[in-house]
Amino acid sequence: MLTLGVNIDHVATLRQARQTVEPDPIAAAVLAELGGADGITVHLREDRRHIQERDVRLLRQTVRTHLNLEMAATQEMVAIALDIKPDYVTLVPEKRQEVTTEGGLDIVGNLDYLCRVVDQLQSAEIPVSLFIDAENSQLEASAKTQAKFIELHTGKYADAPNGTLQAKELELLKLGCEKALSLGLRVNAGHGLTYWNVYPVAGLPGMEELNIGHTIISRAVLVGMERAVREMKLAIRGQV
Repeated sequence: MLTLGVNIDHVATLRQARQTVEPDPIAAAVLAELGGADGITVHLREDRRHIQERDVRLLRQTVRTHLNLEMAATQEMVAIALDIKPDYVTLVPEKRQEVTTEGGLDIVGNLDYLCRVVDQLQSAEIPVSLFIDAENSQLEASAKTQAKFIELHTGKYADAPNGTLQAKELELLKLGCEKALSLGLRVNAGHGLTYWNVYPVAGLPGMEELNIGHTIISRAVLVGMERAVREMKLAIRGQV
């Protein structure tokens, strides 16, 4: 069954806007799980713009489903992950100036280094997912790293300006899923997915988990976290 990982980064964004103690991402994670979240996702950025290391440590103690730590493939972050031991790690590209992640990792161009990082983490029994675009070369390189998962970047699909282009991007994601499965990779997806565009991606054969944050947190501001998560679970099933 397809599962939902709720990214709670932007609860911390609100908190950090005033450098205060609320809203609390740990409380948000509890409510997300009560609403039906199958996992909690956080991105510990190098500049600590939202989630803080303390948040990740507290979440490791309190999350009852599974904790997915998104992070850059730096040795600082590897050391943190090896210490905290999330249920799995998703390696993502990171630029200091970007508002949000702008694309997938370049596995092809950094294969040797990423092989070492994946080995460091998985030798400590922390499964690794690689956030990539649905390109054959990147999928083939991902398989060479021995990572357990890939997470397909759905940003181009989500940002497509019309139905024709969106259908084209969906087909590329479908082909990416098929290629990943043929290489022995497990498949997740995320980025830019909303209540209105999630259902076609949720229906792709082989898809295991969708990681969704901004649209859920945006709705939670108005209707509450539990309801926002419940409604996303319905949207994934095509029931909204």
